[in-house]
Amino acid sequence: MSMSDPIADFLTRIRNAQMAKLPTVACPASKMKQALSQVLQDEGYIAGFGVTDVEGKPQLTVDLKYYAGKPVIEEIKRVSRPGLRNYKGSENLPTNRAGLGVAIISTNKGLMTDKQARAAGLGGEVLCTVF
Repeated sequence: MSMSDPIADFLTRIRNAQMAKLPTVACPASKMKQALSQVLQDEGYIAGFGVTDVEGKPQLTVDLKYYAGKPVIEEIKRVSRPGLRNYKGSENLPTNRAGLGVAIISTNKGLMTDKQARAAGLGGEVLCTVF
């Protein structure tokens, strides 16, 4: 069965694994999910990630991060979705929780946080917000 929104599935897997206090979560790999994982790792929300081959298909494994027994990611939400895309210019990019969280933006230069996109003067599709 095909999936209509693989990014939302990826974020939901992370959310569910953290509620269950699992150390890692696995899902089918794609370039977009790897780039999203790289941004989450650079911002300190996950410990790491890796891609392995399972029965000839790439699988992305994300190492979740906890602090004092609580997940580092308090909230992760999908903003733009297949039925309603959300594009913003560089001057209209959202700030998450007054700058404490990040919004992940898909620009023509790749995925980056709202702060990086604003500094580069780029706009794009607002994929998700993380706090």
